[in-house]
Amino acid sequence: MASILTASTAELPSSASHPHDPALLPHLDTIIRGDCVAAMDKLPDASVDVIFADPPYNLQLGGDLHRPDQSKVDACDDAWDQFDSFAAYDAFTRAWMLAARRVLKPTGTIWVIGSYHNIFRVGATMQDLGYWILNDVVWRKTNPMPNFRGRRFQNAHETMIWASKSEKAKGYTFNYEAMKAANDDTQMRSDWLFPICQGGERLKDDDGQKVHPTQKPESLLARIMMATSKPGDVVLDPFFGTGTTGAVAKKLGRHFVGIEREQDYIDAAQARIDAIEPLRSIDLRQLMPKRAEPRVAFLSLIEAGLLQPGARLTDAKGRYSATVRADGTLLSGDHEGSIHRVGAKVQGFEACNGWTFWHYDAGEGCEPIDTLRAIIRRQMARSGG
Repeated sequence: MASILTASTAELPSSASHPHDPALLPHLDTIIRGDCVAAMDKLPDASVDVIFADPPYNLQLGGDLHRPDQSKVDACDDAWDQFDSFAAYDAFTRAWMLAARRVLKPTGTIWVIGSYHNIFRVGATMQDLGYWILNDVVWRKTNPMPNFRGRRFQNAHETMIWASKSEKAKGYTFNYEAMKAANDDTQMRSDWLFPICQGGERLKDDDGQKVHPTQKPESLLARIMMATSKPGDVVLDPFFGTGTTGAVAKKLGRHFVGIEREQDYIDAAQARIDAIEPLRSIDLRQLMPKRAEPRVAFLSLIEAGLLQPGARLTDAKGRYSATVRADGTLLSGDHEGSIHRVGAKVQGFEACNGWTFWHYDAGEGCEPIDTLRAIIRRQMARSGG
């Protein structure tokens, strides 16, 4: 039985670059009720772009846990988190990971989150099944639960494994430039600082109790999706819980497929996702890497009148100069050819990025010709080219 949410596929971006398998369409933006392996068997091969999995941690809690004032800690002691042995947990992990690998696109990636109780066993199983680990990312909690017994260090983090489908997988999404720009133009590190789910985001029942003991913060899922997916992509969560993945996917213009066994969690997730307002398409545009931008020939600058034949170009410090010719080549002494070839020759190098090496007279100083290329690209974007 599938619980179809109000987030229709028409609300979310879908273009020719995101052709969805017709067999997947009935499951888009829905929660499938049932066992995760059986439910994934309903999905077509190679049909999802990203998987976020928050499987049972197998916490192995021995009895109740109390605070120093003897009040009981509301820990995760649900039946779904309990396994008879490590062997039973490993068999469960292998089964769902095999199912997940089948539905993951060749260019897709998977995220699995866990604690010290399970993440190392999970990682070993992933490698045994052929997944290729790209990163382990540490979620550092700003407000972790204390260690009340005082017999161990405070558990202040969880670990996420990010992996591709295989060692040879190519073309997976990683929005490096966007993550770097969002991090004050510094490479995004693999340790992320977020608070645990709290305040109005934490779902509570009529008695004020947590609906789900391990609800993840939306900020964590948002970073995962912004870093490793594109608008219109399909994100699968085989342990959907109260729907954090679905809520964030709807807000960020992604599709989702959720799988959950417990009807109470499904009901809470559906109400939560129904209330989400997707962001506007303009607010979802991501910073594109330069290699993804349209190619521009140097000759285009001359044809557009941005540079004239006979114009003089120099390097940033004025040590080298070259003359622009009508056919889009440069001449510098005995050297002639493309902006890259001449830039390399005058320096005695094997290669050179002519777009950043050569500068033109902008009137109030010199600017790299790359700024003129940017003008052409903006014109191409406006014209749909």
